[in-house]
Amino acid sequence: MRQPRADEYARFAAARAGHLYRSACLLTAGDTHLAEDLVQETLGRIYVRWGRMSRVDNPAGYAQTVLTRAFLAHQRRRSSTERATGAIPDRAAADGDLPLRLTLLQALARLPAKDRAVVVLRYWEDRSVEETADVMNASSAAVRTRCTRALGRLRELLGEELGEYAAR
Repeated sequence: MRQPRADEYARFAAARAGHLYRSACLLTAGDTHLAEDLVQETLGRIYVRWGRMSRVDNPAGYAQTVLTRAFLAHQRRRSSTERATGAIPDRAAADGDLPLRLTLLQALARLPAKDRAVVVLRYWEDRSVEETADVMNASSAAVRTRCTRALGRLRELLGEELGEYAAR
């Protein structure tokens, strides 16, 4: 890759890496090691295609699509159930309500991979049903059905706990 294109890619990767990582953490339900791997894989795939990225209208959206598809492909593999650690590492609390965050991550972890992807794309990424369907290679009806079922499952999992945290 020529130097100007390489510099352009480096700026893009630096600008998008944080957002991709946050999305990957949600997709993986807090597995930071897997999230880092998914972001690295995403940025690697984009680097290979960077010469043709001028034809892409929204490179950031394309990166998010690549990330989501990499996550779904990982979930289909047998080794996707392996985890580097069973506990969240000790770190300084971020702004916000840490117990609520952990409760939500645990609930997300209990959803099937595709349901988790739908919830993250629709409600974290704030994508439309059609955009989510495009990213997941599914129909709009399938996305709406998955959303309904995933949100219902989250309500079951969180039950009264969510009301307890929301009342604060």
